[in-house]
Amino acid sequence: MVYVLGGWQSDFAANWSREGRELADAFSEAVGEGLAAVDLDPEDVETGHVGNFAAELFAGQGHLGGMFGLVHPAFDGLPTARHEAACASGSIAILAAAAEIEAGRYDLACVAGVEQMRNVPGQKAAENLGSAAWVGHEFQDARFLWPRAFSDLADEYDRRYGLKYEHLMGIAEVNFANGKRNPNAQTRSWNFGPDAFTADEVANPVVEGRTRKQDCGQVTDGSTVIFLASEKRARAYADKRGIALESIPRIKGWGHRSAPLSYARKIEASRDQDYVFPQVRRAILDARARAGIAPDVSGLDAVETHDCFTATEYMAIDHLGLTAPGESWKAVENGDIAIGGRLPINPSGGLIGTGHPVGATGVRMVLDAWKQTTGQAGDYQVEGARTVQTLNIGGSTTTTVSFVVGT
Repeated sequence: MVYVLGGWQSDFAANWSREGRELADAFSEAVGEGLAAVDLDPEDVETGHVGNFAAELFAGQGHLGGMFGLVHPAFDGLPTARHEAACASGSIAILAAAAEIEAGRYDLACVAGVEQMRNVPGQKAAENLGSAAWVGHEFQDARFLWPRAFSDLADEYDRRYGLKYEHLMGIAEVNFANGKRNPNAQTRSWNFGPDAFTADEVANPVVEGRTRKQDCGQVTDGSTVIFLASEKRARAYADKRGIALESIPRIKGWGHRSAPLSYARKIEASRDQDYVFPQVRRAILDARARAGIAPDVSGLDAVETHDCFTATEYMAIDHLGLTAPGESWKAVENGDIAIGGRLPINPSGGLIGTGHPVGATGVRMVLDAWKQTTGQAGDYQVEGARTVQTLNIGGSTTTTVSFVVGT
């Protein structure tokens, strides 16, 4: 059993290069602030893991496990590793740290997710991010690869079930509204005109295909850190602070599935199946089965899901089982996904509202699950939340990781 002791998130509105900061500065800040937030000493940490996608491309820096040694002298000698799985890099780092704890190797792990993305022009950022696709084999005619890929996903939903743009914009409106509640959200101070959430060519211009500006998650500099502990270590942590072990959230279940790198192969494989991305559905159900909760959404109080684009969340809604396949629009129209709805999705604001520093996203999702299940989410708290599921996707669902976090 692996417990989540808490953690820390940076301000996703920050632009590190404009502030004269390097990746190592942001990493050190995250780990240091995280230790202070959770009331741990550097000497308490026994293993370190980093989730990061493309530091070599954006910052010219690899070998990020070595950054722990820059944080504090006590980390000199700490066993560390860096993990990459595109946008699911942070979740893969969590899986690795949890596995070490479950194996009995260590009792307390630090997992940091970090990505710097705003230090290059937009076109260059798009090219860097495109390396998570099948390079040289798909979407070669696209200027912005991922907006095009998820435009194709919207096309696929339209072909199979029918799709109205107003429902994609309903998702965007919810996530931007939730982001305004989050003091760390990149878009918390953004304001929108009356036509922002329509197909207006000026207020909401096309980026690629049917993907428009408001459909897109953000390009973000950001870091997040969490601390994971064995039951023995969590009990000692709780006893020292005079709290009940049962009040500390734990990773109750996890799911991890991979699919072929090619988007087209995924779509072809699911041609006659209920779900567009069967491996996403399997990862979700695996996490619930391991958590010992119902395969439907009845055991959940909230979800933090991948919404790199509105089409991604539209897909997630039916794959999560909030609706039947192809009927995600019903959850949007009914208000089911809003805070106060049947199953609030992305109360933090998600990738659209909060921001998407790629390697930090999976870690941020679990931290927000911890906040929700401990009642510490502030203005975006879901009342009475005790069980939260995350859904973190890398590439065109090439890697999918889901956690169930709860008390």
